[in-house]
Amino acid sequence: MRSPFRITTTAAAVAAALLAAACGSSDTPSDGAATPTTAAASASGGFPIEVSTDLGPVRIEAQPEAIVSLSPTATEMLFAIGAGGQVKAVDDQSNHPPEAPMSDLSGFTPNVEAIIGMAPDLVVASDAPQDLLDGLAKVDVPVIVLPAAETLQDSYEQLATLGEATGQQGGADKVVTQMRTRIEQIVAELPERPTKPTYFHELDDTLYSATSKTFIGSLYSMVGLQNVADAADKDGTGYPQLSVEYLVQADPDLIFLADTKCCGQTAATVAARPGWSGLKAVTSGSVIELDDDIASRWGPRVVDQLETVADAMAKLPATNS
Repeated sequence: MRSPFRITTTAAAVAAALLAAACGSSDTPSDGAATPTTAAASASGGFPIEVSTDLGPVRIEAQPEAIVSLSPTATEMLFAIGAGGQVKAVDDQSNHPPEAPMSDLSGFTPNVEAIIGMAPDLVVASDAPQDLLDGLAKVDVPVIVLPAAETLQDSYEQLATLGEATGQQGGADKVVTQMRTRIEQIVAELPERPTKPTYFHELDDTLYSATSKTFIGSLYSMVGLQNVADAADKDGTGYPQLSVEYLVQADPDLIFLADTKCCGQTAATVAARPGWSGLKAVTSGSVIELDDDIASRWGPRVVDQLETVADAMAKLPATNS
């Protein structure tokens, strides 16, 4: 199974990771500015600064100038808020933006010695193996762990955290404001429908999906779509594996493919699957090929994902579903 936030080598490994990190519903995008999650050590907001994280406070003595990012989402956030020039190296999955200094470092199995060899003054990761934390603590390198978001508010708060940790709070505030504004516009411009169109979000070509309780599922809910995978999630993981028979019976109005890069899936390959050619989404041309990376990360580009979904929904006939 392919996780929305990572790709691993076996279905069992990813299933365990997904179960441990099952996501929740989205927060309303118009609540105001991002909720600060850091507390400055000085009244001026300068360094040293103490950053509050799920693992406890992290003290940063001076503005970081050699950041190592082991998270593709964190990398996108750092560059978006204006801290790109402070990033020295990123992991081997951080392929956006193009100017990010990609290395052979792994965020899945971090090599502590290799990371230390980069001489970082701040490390940002999405997971926190104890050997990573212990190894960097021995050389006094602060680590900020930003796990997979469960809500949009989590994304906003992670941006705020990175803003304060890097001395780029103004940039972080600007990004959050832009995200909120765009999301409000997308939702406001959606046509009203008497019933909710249905959809299937495909994580991989073995038909794993994401329900409405996940981060990605919450984005679909924001634009008024109904998830056909919800009823299939008997174990409550948020990531059920569906069958062809189930999908044919559900006959969704829209199919979103988040496995175009990993698994080579396209509207054409979907149409060629046994039993799929008669599905409404196939016959109406409503099989949407997503960018796997955008669909699997919770940084600023979630707005692009939401816009793609809203555009596809707006093109459906009013009588659909």
